[in-house]
Amino acid sequence: MLAIAFPAIDPVAFELGPIVIRWYALAYLAGFVLGWRYCLALARRTPGRPSAEDYDDFLTWAVVGVILGGRIGYVLFYNLPFYLQNPLDALMVWHGGMSFHGGLIGVLGAILLFCWKRGLSPLAFGDLIAAAAPIGLFFGRIANFINGELYGRPAPDVSWAVVFPRDPLQVPRHPSQLYEAFLEGAVLFVLLAILVRMPAVRGRAGMTAGIFFIGYGLSRIIAEFFREPDAQLGFLYAGATMGQLLSVPMVLFGVWLVAQARRRPAAV
Repeated sequence: MLAIAFPAIDPVAFELGPIVIRWYALAYLAGFVLGWRYCLALARRTPGRPSAEDYDDFLTWAVVGVILGGRIGYVLFYNLPFYLQNPLDALMVWHGGMSFHGGLIGVLGAILLFCWKRGLSPLAFGDLIAAAAPIGLFFGRIANFINGELYGRPAPDVSWAVVFPRDPLQVPRHPSQLYEAFLEGAVLFVLLAILVRMPAVRGRAGMTAGIFFIGYGLSRIIAEFFREPDAQLGFLYAGATMGQLLSVPMVLFGVWLVAQARRRPAAV
């Protein structure tokens, strides 16, 4: 069997007395901070609102939406029977268990409420959030790899397969976390960075967000073919995974957003 050694990276970045700082937490921090700064830079390129100050004020809302929505989404989508029997464990976020799709719903709710309070267009505001989202996705998937979690399916004939320490079978597997970091993070970020600077895209509210939904949904569906399904769920309808089933509505919603945006003339 072909395999490369799993890099000996401690999931704990550093310790300050009783405080333990993990790479996973730093990945979230990097995603929020860099995404926030990127939104500010994009907002300053276009006068009017939403302004850079609006994105400054939204940062706390985004953090709450991602963490609260991500945790609730994991409980509902991935392990509901367990948490119904152990409801207090749902509060133990430090034990792991976050859902991207749940975090997305949380952020969407935060955007709608924030824009309603500020009198902003949720579509125009959400476009720049969507352009920045791949930054957090990239760092999050790298952290998954460092933790040796959410690994791929067995790949005995792939020269870059990895034997993950947390794998009970100890067989070479696809490093699917890195596939996702590349597709959902790097590729999607570059694509949106190019499109968001085009007047025909930036001038149509909802267009960038729609392309993000389509791009992420397709990337996740593809990557899930190489990722080991969650042990407590396994394969679901027609052999699909939960990640794939949750991504199909994302793609459809993205297509609808793009179609609606194309009907509107581009704002100058």
